Amino acid sequence: MIDKIKEYIDKVAAFQAQSLEEVEAFRIEYLGKKGHLNQFFAEFKNVPNDQKKDFGQAINTLKTVSQEKVAELKETLEGKQEEEGVYGDLTRPAEPLQIGSRHPISIVKNEIINIFSNIGFNVSEGPEIEDDWHNFTALNLPEYHPARDMQDTFFIQTDPDILLRTHTSSVQVRYMENNEPPIRTISPGRVFRNEAISARSHCIFHQVEGLYIDKDVSFADLKQTLLYFTKQMFGKSKIRLRPSYFPFTEPSAEVDIYWGLETETDYRITKGTGWLEIMGCGMVDPNVLKNCGIDPSEYSGFAFGMGIERIAMLLYQIGDIRMFYENDVRFLEQFKSSI
Repeated sequence: MIDKIKEYIDKVAAFQAQSLEEVEAFRIEYLGKKGHLNQFFAEFKNVPNDQKKDFGQAINTLKTVSQEKVAELKETLEGKQEEEGVYGDLTRPAEPLQIGSRHPISIVKNEIINIFSNIGFNVSEGPEIEDDWHNFTALNLPEYHPARDMQDTFFIQTDPDILLRTHTSSVQVRYMENNEPPIRTISPGRVFRNEAISARSHCIFHQVEGLYIDKDVSFADLKQTLLYFTKQMFGKSKIRLRPSYFPFTEPSAEVDIYWGLETETDYRITKGTGWLEIMGCGMVDPNVLKNCGIDPSEYSGFAFGMGIERIAMLLYQIGDIRMFYENDVRFLEQFKSSI
């Protein structure tokens, strides 16, 4: 009889279960009212007196290992069920995570930075809250200059000398003040102008402005740089420069690319001409160089600037600039980029 109890002890030690139902069946089989343990207790009175001690110890051992096995299996399986309840079935293959989309303005800005980085331009940044000197005066726009009216400005009421920058040219001024030529930098950033919000304009928008200062820089260098950019950005190899006016460049020009007239949309956005304006540019005015501590008799340079929203609207055929700022997930999910 003792050998039979030891046989059950070995079975208990080797028992494994895959579910709580199996554990419960095992408990009933060994520890239930009609289980093996109660049957051995019932046989105790028939055991010879000289074997009662060993028989009783064997029964107690069977009871202990059975109870410990039930408790161990329950703890393991209940813990597994709890994990599955929180995390689901951990044995399932992982589902691909939905990757977020970059904002179209970020996509276009990063692409512009990448294009100019390939020809040696670094990236410079500056404060969005500026002073009058860096935003206007140093850029050949002294107080009461009529060209200041071209940029409706947000001034800080407590200090009329402090304002929200109207262009990222202020970053170029700071860069020239703190760096010696040769200078080759682009300045992407957010700018502010007190304009009515409509489908074509906004009081907040983004610009990228470029600056190149060195010895013997010519207008031909500017044109070749812009031609390289338009080929890389739009795949267009035909540009034209129309005379224009900017206070901080002389001569100045507007840059157009030939978009083409292949579709009805081309006719609409180019007003039937095939040409699209994309940026302004020019040779840096000697007064600006002088204001920034650079000798205009030794150095010359060119500058250019474009609106990021303008470029994005062209590339993605977006008809309303307000869509960039409404945070509509349905709109933003359309844009994917690795940049």
